[in-house]
Amino acid sequence: MASIRSVDLIAKKWAVVTPQRTADYESGVREPRQDWARATASAESVYNAGVQAAIVRKAFSKGVNKAGTAKWQKGAVEKGTQRFGPGVQLAQEAYQAGFAPFREAIARVVLPPRFARRDPRNLERVRAVVDELRKVKETQGA
Repeated sequence: MASIRSVDLIAKKWAVVTPQRTADYESGVREPRQDWARATASAESVYNAGVQAAIVRKAFSKGVNKAGTAKWQKGAVEKGTQRFGPGVQLAQEAYQAGFAPFREAIARVVLPPRFARRDPRNLERVRAVVDELRKVKETQGA
């Protein structure tokens, strides 16, 4: 039988040692061995194959059911709550750049006339906005 420490000791060491590697993490992100975008884009066929294999074995629902709501809530509350505000602040510039084309599309929509409340023709106003937003999304290639 192989000799290995208990899972409790292994997890404790991981939790103590790994946070001390923040500089290594940053360095790896700043100076990767290969360009992230190029390597990731070239792996599309591998990604597709992996996703298809996961679909076949129903990995998504199995993983969700294995984790359960309690695990998701614990992680979201204990980690996500602290990171949410700073993450939003850091993303302001990217949000602005990403939303700008959609904002411009909404601004140029010529809305059909408004009718009485609950009149089904009012849905044409919604359709006009949706159609413009769809055009923007399609021109972005997504």
